[in-house]
Amino acid sequence: MSRAWTISPALKASAALHLGAVLGTAAVPAIWPWALGALALNHAVITGAGLLPRTSLLGPNLTRLPPASQARHELALTIDDGPDPHVTPRVLDLLDAAGAKATFFCIGWRARAQPALCREIVARGHRVENHSDAHSNLFSLFGPGRMRADISAAQASLSDITGQAPLFFRPTAGLRNPFLEPVLASLDLHLAAWTRRPYDTRDGRPQQVLQRLTRGLGPGDILLMHDGHAARTPEGQAVILATLPALLACIKAQGLHTVTLQQSLT
Repeated sequence: MSRAWTISPALKASAALHLGAVLGTAAVPAIWPWALGALALNHAVITGAGLLPRTSLLGPNLTRLPPASQARHELALTIDDGPDPHVTPRVLDLLDAAGAKATFFCIGWRARAQPALCREIVARGHRVENHSDAHSNLFSLFGPGRMRADISAAQASLSDITGQAPLFFRPTAGLRNPFLEPVLASLDLHLAAWTRRPYDTRDGRPQQVLQRLTRGLGPGDILLMHDGHAARTPEGQAVILATLPALLACIKAQGLHTVTLQQSLT
């Protein structure tokens, strides 16, 4: 399965600039330094866009839930980098206790190491989505072939383990390049970022993590947390475990409801 890929306006402008630089230099060779400078600036902008996880310059990017979901006072809690055998089961228990639903962006190799835990996520009413196979820190430097191979490997593993094909993809740290959107289109996946992140892989202070997630909290928000690679509190606890109960209580107090990314589309 695949979906249509439409090049973004920013990339159309980039292509037009490259064509104009080539044609202009061919017609007036003396302008080559200006053409080269314009192309260098263009490449800097495109590269910079790939370093901004929430931008849509390189293609569609879900950073808030659809208007219909917002009208239902829904928000999405997304949890990355698992499944972690020491943290994820306790996260599931906390979600059950609050009657909350979450979307777990799982790493392919971790899912293969913990298939029963992946199935447990789905059995408890949550969704498993694609967070790449290797979770490489160099993902944004991959070419289209390597990028497709990595995403496809995770897609196959997660589909086989859970019985549900992921609908969404999130790259490592949200970083990407212009090759990602056509690859995702060919795999019928959609890029999903977030509304706000708490930096909970680096900051083990529960109160600070909670403040980053709840400041301006409202309908349609997509919140990011981590069960894998979670920072530890001074007591040695994964910060998501110390933060999640208070976060879920705050969500409830504001009359909001947690849904999976898939549920938000209905």
